[in-house]
Amino acid sequence: MLRLWRATINTRNGLAFAIRSEQAVREELCALALSVPLAWLIGTTTMRRVELVAAVAFVLVVELLNTAIEKLADRLTTDHDLKIGQVKDMGSAAVGVALLMAGLFWLFALAERMGAI
Repeated sequence: MLRLWRATINTRNGLAFAIRSEQAVREELCALALSVPLAWLIGTTTMRRVELVAAVAFVLVVELLNTAIEKLADRLTTDHDLKIGQVKDMGSAAVGVALLMAGLFWLFALAERMGAI
C-alpha cells in the first residue's frame, strides 16, 4: 500500500511540474477537459465517446513523455548537440503523430455523426 501511495505522489508531482513548466501540457489538458462534453455530443455510441476521449488522453501521455525526454536532454548538456537535437525531434514527431491520430479519430466520429459514413 505504501508503494502505491508513493507512486501516486510521484505522479502528482510529475504532472504538477509539467503543468507549471510546459504550455503544451496545459493546452492538452484543456483539450482533454473539452473532449469529454464534445465526445458526448459527437460520439454515436458509448464506446466511440470513450475512444474520442482516450485519443486526446493519448496525446497528453505522449506529450508528457516528450517533455521528460527534453528535460533530461537539457540536463545532460546545454550545448548544441546534433544527436540530442535528433532525439528531441523524434520526441516531437511522436507528439505530432499522436495529434494526427487523434484528429483522424475525431474527424471519423464527426463524419459518422453527420451520416457520411
